[in-house]
Amino acid sequence: MSRPEEQVFTKTIDITVWRRFFTFASMFKKEFLLLAGILISLAVFENLPPLLTKFAIDHFIENQSADGLGLYAAVFAIAVLIQAVIVRFFLYYAGRIEIGLSYEIRQAGFDRLQALSFAYFDKTPVGWIMARMIADTNRLSEVIAWGIVDIAWGFATIVFIVGAMFVLDYRLALITLAVIPLLAVIAWFFQKRLLTVHRLIRRVNSRVTGAFNEGIMGAKTSKTLRREEENSREFSDISDKLYKDSVHAGVLSSLFIPIVSLLGALGTALVLTFGSNWVIGGTLMTGTLYAFIIYITRIWDPIRHVSRVMADLQSAQASAERVMALLAEESDIIDSPPVIERYGLNDGLGKDKWPPFNGHVTFEDVSFHYGNHEMILEHFNLDVKAGQVIALVGDTGSGKSTIVNLACRFYEPTSGRILIDGTDYTERPLLWLYTHLGYVLQTPHLFSGTIAENIRYGRLSATQDEIEQAARLVHAHDFINRMEKGYDTEVGEGGNRLSTGEKQLISFARAVLADPQLFVLDEATSSVDTETEQLIQKAIQTVLQGRTSFIIAHRLSTIRQADRILLIEDGKIVEDGTHQQLMRRRGRYYNLYSNQFIEDSITQARDPVTGNEPAT
Repeated sequence: MSRPEEQVFTKTIDITVWRRFFTFASMFKKEFLLLAGILISLAVFENLPPLLTKFAIDHFIENQSADGLGLYAAVFAIAVLIQAVIVRFFLYYAGRIEIGLSYEIRQAGFDRLQALSFAYFDKTPVGWIMARMIADTNRLSEVIAWGIVDIAWGFATIVFIVGAMFVLDYRLALITLAVIPLLAVIAWFFQKRLLTVHRLIRRVNSRVTGAFNEGIMGAKTSKTLRREEENSREFSDISDKLYKDSVHAGVLSSLFIPIVSLLGALGTALVLTFGSNWVIGGTLMTGTLYAFIIYITRIWDPIRHVSRVMADLQSAQASAERVMALLAEESDIIDSPPVIERYGLNDGLGKDKWPPFNGHVTFEDVSFHYGNHEMILEHFNLDVKAGQVIALVGDTGSGKSTIVNLACRFYEPTSGRILIDGTDYTERPLLWLYTHLGYVLQTPHLFSGTIAENIRYGRLSATQDEIEQAARLVHAHDFINRMEKGYDTEVGEGGNRLSTGEKQLISFARAVLADPQLFVLDEATSSVDTETEQLIQKAIQTVLQGRTSFIIAHRLSTIRQADRILLIEDGKIVEDGTHQQLMRRRGRYYNLYSNQFIEDSITQARDPVTGNEPAT
């Protein structure tokens, strides 16, 4: 199973990545500030009990007195109650930040994907995109929201405890902190290796998601080719790699946390050793030693939490790199600043109104290749008058779809230029062209929803009457009405509840509803039954009148009425004319049409029961 190239990140901390991320985090500035205040308060009230206990030991136990015990109990209870209230609010705001970050990042990612050109999707599998938008975004928002909680709480707790220690006894405080430099060196060693491993995990996770996507989308193909075992083996290889990298990360984390705990135990032992001697010698009060033991036990807890979060942030760094890289992707095809200034991104937003669209399309010395591959078109010229119906025929890979994709500005020429109504189309807004474009694909795609909703995608403001009129124009109205719920029938995911022919007619109606001036039919009849093909042929004769149209045709019988038929070979026009003109020339088109006509005649003459050809 081949895999696409993915950007490899090597910086320990990429400031650019985090700067982009914090543009999203800044949307929750209020929540972050409230959360910081809440966590500081939590650190204070959570660590008051040792001081209160110290007072109880030194005042009540040492003096064997119960004076003020009721007030002490009330203060203790209030501190615990306030702590419980604070915990409730910090859980609320941390959860709100996590969900909000996921929402904003996914919304931005979806918007970015809508704006990217076809070239991005040519090189990026769906599974890889889904991994970024789901797994990586989940990981990033979860670690940041709850990681910020742990870091803020951890540092506030450490500051409070260290301050309390120095107030109680500076000698024991210095002994406790003696192990911190060693901890810093160990932390640096582990974090560097954890970041490398987590980057590997995120890359392999994308491959796993991509494999899942291909396995689901290609399930029928896999079964017909009997590739189930091979697919399982390939997936096993990928998942084994993910397993090994994940175990490696787990081993590093499992070593790091115990080392921190060991250092904490070492600090506790030092405090007990020196503190006990000082209590016996009368230079340290028993309550103070007790408070120190509690605090030294507690200070390693936030240190462990911060250490764990730092390890998690290595994973978050890997996720942030991948998500922000997607959000930073620039489309190959965008409106230039002068075009935006003149026309705006929507009609009426610029200095000039959008010009009318007549549909005169001209290719001037156009050359084109995909990426770094060989040239598909080279010095290609074509002039299509407004309202002409142009049919493109030729072998697979001859350049037919490339010509149409360039005319629709899904791609732009490598060199040369394409004019619409006499003006280079890069000097017009993209949306100006797409607003006047209708496209019917060989394999139609329907969105989940009803038939009416799918047709309405052609023009969202369309009324029910207009939807039904579009369906009538393409001869889809009758079969829709035969369904139990008519236009309210659910089409299923991708239209899987309908036949290919029914999906094609609905797709055709959707394009017609948009009332485009530039119409493209890309092998629209190649995968439908004969009856649906006849319906589409009838619709073509009606719908394409007065519109500039490109028809990529496999079945040549569908293009006999075209104004011009272009036979394309190796990106060049080798024959050009009407059906009658090309038949009279008895060239390549004549041979193609004749052979196809003979094949169709034989097929139609076969015995419908036995499938045998008639006897001669």
